Order: sequence, then structure tokens, then C-alpha cells
Amino acid sequence: MNEKRTEDLEAIYRNRFDDRELASKRVLWRVLVQDFFQRYVPREGVVVDLGAGSCEFVNEVRAARRVAVDLNPDTATWAGPGVEVLTTRSDAMDELDDACVDTVFTSNFFEHLPTKTDLMTTLEECRRVTRPGGLIVVLMPNIRYLPGRYWDYLDHHLPLTHLSVAEALELSGYEVVESIARFLPYTVKDAKFEVRPLMVRAYLRLPLAWRFLGKQMLVVGRRR
Repeated sequence: MNEKRTEDLEAIYRNRFDDRELASKRVLWRVLVQDFFQRYVPREGVVVDLGAGSCEFVNEVRAARRVAVDLNPDTATWAGPGVEVLTTRSDAMDELDDACVDTVFTSNFFEHLPTKTDLMTTLEECRRVTRPGGLIVVLMPNIRYLPGRYWDYLDHHLPLTHLSVAEALELSGYEVVESIARFLPYTVKDAKFEVRPLMVRAYLRLPLAWRFLGKQMLVVGRRR
């Protein structure tokens, strides 16, 4: 990515969420990690947060080694103590050895990749760094349930459904072990209410609500 595009990336994310929305994201992710996503990450293992952004996930998850990967230089300012930051492309994680990662986690990142070729090269790199039997956990908007709002963000390029993500994972050497077409609501951006822990916990415990409010998919693959 050239210098101009990197500057654009920084500008977009510095302006996308205000302080209240960022605070809501931190509350949301604290509960999501503790009550749901920690199950995919061994506490004695290595986790990579791909497209880490403001580091809400990687700052909360427990693991022996935590690595945030993002092209945005601002990610380093968000990373908490003990979090390593790699400012690099998602398909060029050269600082990570082959088969050294237990879990690759990515949230709201694949839609920002320009093409499906970029998606596939990213997944190939994820497979390279993931140990056999390790996981890739993909959380992202499902275009099947967001045909309009999906395009409200300038940096959304790649429309995917849970089925196309599953197909991409299978082609990249992963076995899909879990697929939830409708999981979390779309975004805290412009939310009319403050996100509270009890609200998030109640939602996670009511899968029936996911069928009506869920706009993001969750797809989990295990490296063959």
C-alpha cells in the first residue's frame, strides 16, 4: 500500500467513531471476549488479531502471546501492555514463523480487502502461520442481511456471505467447524443507547434474538 493510501486509512479511522462510540466498543468487546470468544483461544497459546484496528479484542483476550496485525500505524497507540504490533499487510506476516499460531481472529476486516484475490492470499498467509489443528475465527458483516447499509462505509469493498467465506476457507486448507449466518448486530456506530455489559450478556444468551437482530456472521475454520 502506498503512502497516500496509508494516510487515507489513518484519516478514515480517526474520524469514524467518536469518543462515546469508542467507549461502547470497549465495553462490548470486553464482554464478547470474556463470555464468548475466549473459548477459541488457548490461554497458553498464541493469538493473532488480524486487522486489529483499535485493539478491542486483542487487549481483552488472554493468551501467552498476543499479536495485533494492521496496516494502520495508529494501531500501535491502541495496543495494551504485552501486545505485539505488526504494521504490515495481511498477506505478508513475515515476522511470524510457520505454524506458530493457535488462533487467527479477524473482525470486520475481510470486507475492506479490495478483491477476492487479496482475500485468498490473506487466507493462504493465515494458513501458513496457523499450526495444524489451529483455528481461524471470522466475524464480519453478512451481505445477505445488509444489502444497503453495507455500502455506507467508503472502505467496504468485498461483499461476502457466510457461504462464500466458508468456501474460501475450505479452498485455503481449513475445515469449517462452525458457521452462524446471523450472530451480532451490525455496528455501534450511531447507536441511540449506551452499550452496557448486562445488555451484551443477555443478547449472547438469547440465540433466538440473533435470528432477528444479527447482521454479522461468525465462521470458524480448523487448519487441516
